[in-house]
Amino acid sequence: MDKYGYLALTIGTFFEGETAILVASSLIHKGLFEGPYTMLFGFAGSFISDWVYYMVGRLNGKYFIAHRPKLQARVRPVQHFFMRHKFQILLTYRFLYGFRVLIPVIIGMSHIRPAQFLVYSVVSGLLWATTVSTAGYLVGRFLNLTTAAFEENILFIVLGFACFGLLVGYIVKRLAMREMHTP
Repeated sequence: MDKYGYLALTIGTFFEGETAILVASSLIHKGLFEGPYTMLFGFAGSFISDWVYYMVGRLNGKYFIAHRPKLQARVRPVQHFFMRHKFQILLTYRFLYGFRVLIPVIIGMSHIRPAQFLVYSVVSGLLWATTVSTAGYLVGRFLNLTTAAFEENILFIVLGFACFGLLVGYIVKRLAMREMHTP
């Protein structure tokens, strides 16, 4: 991707991580993206978004939630879930599709200091970028995606990866909601 591919990947992972990095990494085997750069720029977009949401929670989260009773009722079970499984969530929150905004906000509202969150966000983000990029690469290689096939079927490819992400997110969210005892 000569000019804007990695920039698009960074922006894409900021807003919708899995789909953007899966699409980019599925084209590594054809030379459109390079593996290490795909992981690095995918990580960068997700890292920046995590920190934006963490800082929102840290600077204004408690006040914002306190003045919205309906939202407070929805956030409380997630906060309790975080407190019970803090270490596991800090290492895997990037994989908890469907909670990608809420969890960093909740972490920001907790007693987790920025330096502590930095370590976990780097480890979690690198683990996520490596795992998801590898999955995308394997799919692209298995399906032998070519540039022409990708251009002709971009909508179906993006929708396929998005549906896969939504399915995984739905399953994870259902399991988490059951653990939190919420409907």
